[in-house]
Amino acid sequence: MQEITYLAPTSLGDVYTALADGKRSVLLAGGTDIIVQLREGRSDAEQVIDLKHIPELTQFAFNSSGDLKIGAAVPFAEIYENAEIIDRLPALIDCATLVGGIQIQSRAGFGGNLCNASPAADTTPALIALGAILHIGSANQVRELPVEDFFLGPGQNALEDGEILLQIVVPNPGSNSAAYFHRFIPRNEMDIAVANAGVSLTLNDARDRIENARVAIGAVAPTTLLVSEAAEALIGKEPGEAAFAAAGDAAANAATPITDMRGSAAQRVHLSRVLTVRALERALKRIEEN
Repeated sequence: MQEITYLAPTSLGDVYTALADGKRSVLLAGGTDIIVQLREGRSDAEQVIDLKHIPELTQFAFNSSGDLKIGAAVPFAEIYENAEIIDRLPALIDCATLVGGIQIQSRAGFGGNLCNASPAADTTPALIALGAILHIGSANQVRELPVEDFFLGPGQNALEDGEILLQIVVPNPGSNSAAYFHRFIPRNEMDIAVANAGVSLTLNDARDRIENARVAIGAVAPTTLLVSEAAEALIGKEPGEAAFAAAGDAAANAATPITDMRGSAAQRVHLSRVLTVRALERALKRIEEN
């Protein structure tokens, strides 16, 4: 068995120094994925760098503009137990409460889930729909990247050597806006999505036209997809059955799934349409209820 050094830095500077020492490193934000990968030999490392002791990565807050900034090592449980997030960004609760069970949710969070870059991740469609921006840091700079551009392929993300994910920034959705995340799994809980979808809607003041929309679908391509054609089918239209059906068709057309033990390609295409429509219906209901 290979010996692995465990590091628990308390500052970002110490993290960047450790990443620059030439050793093969993995970052631990929650550990619910990386520990399993190391144990099974699917990840190779000389040192594990635990990020749970760095204040910038373990805090979250709304800023003066109403944007939510989530440190990359904040666990899901802290998010879905927060009353302000429940009220202002319920789509984050939709997905945060679905990743694994309570034990997983007490350790894992949005940062690690994103960096794992699973095409079936439950957080990704919701964050894409909400227009989240990632802050990525290195010893030399902090850069910003839309979350939809972070994924390069299954298990592959856009972090470069010496970089770590610092924060997920979810913009203030504003008035007459809502988002929703929906998924299909064979079991009632604690399963990997056969397909999933995240959507957001913004209506005009009269609430009879769609001013802006974003639709993302997951588990139906090598990476989660932002479906611009679905948004185009919605913007300028009356919110309702006809526009939602057109967006669902666009989502189904964008899907390029595989057949595996969890579902067939045909089923996933069908689910892309159904989940998109249902998520749009429920996002609209959230707007109407506010």
